[in-house]
Amino acid sequence: MSLRDSLLRCCVILLSVIMLASCTAGDSQFTAEHPAGFFWGLWHGVISVVSLVIHLFNDNVLVYEVDNSGGWYDFGFLLGVIMVWGGGCHASCKTKQQRSGDEEWDEIGEKVEKKVMRKMKAWAEDDGGMEADGEWDEISEKVEKKLKRKIREWAEKD
Repeated sequence: MSLRDSLLRCCVILLSVIMLASCTAGDSQFTAEHPAGFFWGLWHGVISVVSLVIHLFNDNVLVYEVDNSGGWYDFGFLLGVIMVWGGGCHASCKTKQQRSGDEEWDEIGEKVEKKVMRKMKAWAEDDGGMEADGEWDEISEKVEKKLKRKIREWAEKD
């Protein structure tokens, strides 16, 4: 990259920041008689991150316009912020990943449970000690509950 390209890039960035700063919230063009409406709220929401950075160095620039039309400005501002930050996408992505992890653990738990039950039933039948189905069902339920609890406890330790 040449010096000319770097200089041109810096000028474009500086011009963009100045343009964004010129229409940020807190501008004197809005008054109680002429408040900012929905579309200004939308715009202020979109540039809220830039406004916040500028506000750190300049107290005259605000992130949110105080002279606004109320609910419609708020709605526009919220939509603008959502457009920039992506709404709840990140949370839903994490939830999907967590669900798939939970499903995987459920599948592993079921496989382990079935294998243990088969082995215990074979052991009980070989021993000849538990021939009545009622007893086996009761023991099966207790083992199943304890196995699930122990697997959950083990999985939640990390």
